[in-house]
Amino acid sequence: MPLEMNKEVFITCAVTGSGGTQDRSPHVPRSPEEIANSAIAAAKAGAAVVHCHVRDPETGTPSRKVEYYREVTDLIRAADVDVVLNLTAGMGGDIVFGSPDAPLPLNEAGTDMIGAKERMAHVVECLPEICTLDCGTMNFAEADYVMVNTPGMLQAMGSMMTELGVKPEIEAFDTGHLWYAKQLVKDGILDSPALVQLCMGVPWGAPDDLNTFMAMVNNVPSDWTFSGFGLGRNQMAYVAASVLAGGHVRVGLEDNLWLEKGVLAENWQLVDRAKTIIESMGAKVIGPEAVREKLGLTKRMPK
Repeated sequence: MPLEMNKEVFITCAVTGSGGTQDRSPHVPRSPEEIANSAIAAAKAGAAVVHCHVRDPETGTPSRKVEYYREVTDLIRAADVDVVLNLTAGMGGDIVFGSPDAPLPLNEAGTDMIGAKERMAHVVECLPEICTLDCGTMNFAEADYVMVNTPGMLQAMGSMMTELGVKPEIEAFDTGHLWYAKQLVKDGILDSPALVQLCMGVPWGAPDDLNTFMAMVNNVPSDWTFSGFGLGRNQMAYVAASVLAGGHVRVGLEDNLWLEKGVLAENWQLVDRAKTIIESMGAKVIGPEAVREKLGLTKRMPK
């Protein structure tokens, strides 16, 4: 497929994530107020979409508490800047096995495996415009940790998203995830055209080389919208690569802690750097209203 550079690009800022980064940088937000403030600053810097996880305010460890999500979303919605709200629905699908010689019983300290309704409880409560759908199961970083998203789980969660009117952002960590995403659309679970995030360099999904990236791009249906990101030092390189390939971009502290070598970043700085790259390429950075029109989103307040 020939490259067709995207001339109207939206930036997503992934504000904090659920990785163990809370003690590696003082800029990783922990409390709902810190997460919301970081998201608001990113929006003011040019992010049209903010993608939010929540953490325990004391320890910084990942959390699924609905009240934290509600506080984050209420604060963002009350801000003096408009932004599209994107909440994760990826939590609650973690299995950590025992040793290779004794995989069962599971490692209870690391395992967090719950049902579809519980995984979607904060989405039902907060009614964001977008929420993520991790479209496959994969080995994930540590030796015995598996990120679990079975077809049955994805069908159940996808159906709930469609019924709620919340746009799924399909998180594709490898080409097979795109294959199944297309099946979910074919089966009527998800609406078309869909929204896809191409997740590059996450162990052990798609490696962050350009050949693999273009294989991912070429497996996205032409009428769908895609965005892409790379981890760590390659985050800004993937801003350019995704725009050049016809997509949108994601930056933020979920994926990368550094502005440059030896300099820890804040979210707004990563957004500002991405905006500079996009505009230097001759493209325009679009805002939340244009994103809503493009993706068919409706801004709603929770009940």
